[in-house]
Amino acid sequence: MTEFDNEHDELHNELLARAFRHNSPQPGVGADDSTVGSLDLEDRNALRRLTRDTSIRSEDHEDIYEVEYRKLRLEQVILVGAWTEGTTAEMEASMMELAALTDTAGAEVLDILYQKRDKPDPGTYIGSGKVKELAQIVQSTGADTVIFDGELSPGQMVALEEALKVKVIDRTMLILDIFAQHAKSKEGKAQVSLAQMEYLYTRTRGWGGNLSRQAGGRAGSNGGVGLRGPGETRIEADRRRLRTEMAKLRHQLRDMATAREVKRAQRARSTTPKIAIAGYTNAGKSSLINAMTNAGVLVEDALFATLDPSTRKAQLADGRSVVLTDTVGFVRHLPTQLVEAFKSTLEEVSGADLVLHVVDGSDPFPLKQIEAVNEVLSEITRESGETLPPELVVVNKIDEADPVVLAELRHAFDHAGRDVVFVSALTGEGIAELESKIEMFLNTLDEHVTMLVPFTRGDVVSLLHEHGTVRSEEYQEQGTLIDVRLPRVLVEQHREFVV
Repeated sequence: MTEFDNEHDELHNELLARAFRHNSPQPGVGADDSTVGSLDLEDRNALRRLTRDTSIRSEDHEDIYEVEYRKLRLEQVILVGAWTEGTTAEMEASMMELAALTDTAGAEVLDILYQKRDKPDPGTYIGSGKVKELAQIVQSTGADTVIFDGELSPGQMVALEEALKVKVIDRTMLILDIFAQHAKSKEGKAQVSLAQMEYLYTRTRGWGGNLSRQAGGRAGSNGGVGLRGPGETRIEADRRRLRTEMAKLRHQLRDMATAREVKRAQRARSTTPKIAIAGYTNAGKSSLINAMTNAGVLVEDALFATLDPSTRKAQLADGRSVVLTDTVGFVRHLPTQLVEAFKSTLEEVSGADLVLHVVDGSDPFPLKQIEAVNEVLSEITRESGETLPPELVVVNKIDEADPVVLAELRHAFDHAGRDVVFVSALTGEGIAELESKIEMFLNTLDEHVTMLVPFTRGDVVSLLHEHGTVRSEEYQEQGTLIDVRLPRVLVEQHREFVV
């Protein structure tokens, strides 16, 4: 058995060990717009190098995160992508996003390479010739990990690791690592553990060259006295253990979902308007909540800094109280194993009166972000049968955005007839306009009434001020005459005072 086999064997054991500790209580974009259909042979076969402006995030590597479920640090990394559709600029933007994901995982990106292809090679993703070139680059740079911008099959992963002699990771594994690091709640950790196990289940054969040996007996023998026969291979045993743990986790998550439904039912009885903030990861959702509420929600220049939904109360300019819920960000090519982990976020979104869809205006392709978010939401709603509430698009980070990109966004939304607000959560620009649009929307959910409330019912007057928009208030002999816009459910509850 080779040293490389030993390393893979140890890595596999660490993967399983992390999986079974799931519930532990311890704490430069180019401008070439050519498309794949017009590729010539030389372009398709070339590995292209993409450089990054590392000065933008010089502090990224001060803190080295531990990748929990593999117990290793992704320090020296080469990123590899295969461009099969879209423009060069879109491909490079995708690779820069992969670099940002890698930064969030605590790794140092040594090089970024991508190749034009009609479709990924079924055997090695980028073709055997390019794998040889990549192996030379790995050796010359001293990289210990290669990350591919796509989901690798078990066969591709085995072939690449044998050829490159280093760890090979795909985009899905990288996102799972980040989720494992950032999940804080018991439910969040359980959801991520389940996603890791589902991903690992079909890939146990890909982690090392000796995983199919039979369990038990002396090395090189058939098991000895009483142990002869085919027995259970190591892969079968690993998969059986994974199935058992996955079933246990699903049961725990069902119990947690019941508790969450009780809390959601309590919120549903509340008359305070509920606003969910959804959008692409790192679009500035948490910063927007802070700008509107001064709540001090965690804000970090990292992808998936927020994984557990958090709720804060805010007061609009007209004095009305609203509840804002910060949700987990979405991403392009979200691993299917993580869709389940987004269901709690969807419940917050579907139970809201209004959704603020936050878009990163400084991104080169913000419309692609919107498309990715809508795609994930559609996939989850299709499974659950939920319907989404009305949506208001909020383009954030306009202080950093390219004016040309903002002009394209304005044109796209005007053409589609969609309501949009341009803001900067950092500088506060546009926040007042956003709150005004929220007020206007909530007014459509209200009923305009006049109420005469006896002086003995001061509690009703207080409630009208808290949950409604009081237009005028006059003291008369029989009581307080109030002209108010009020949620319809409250109007029905206090119909006796309507005049």
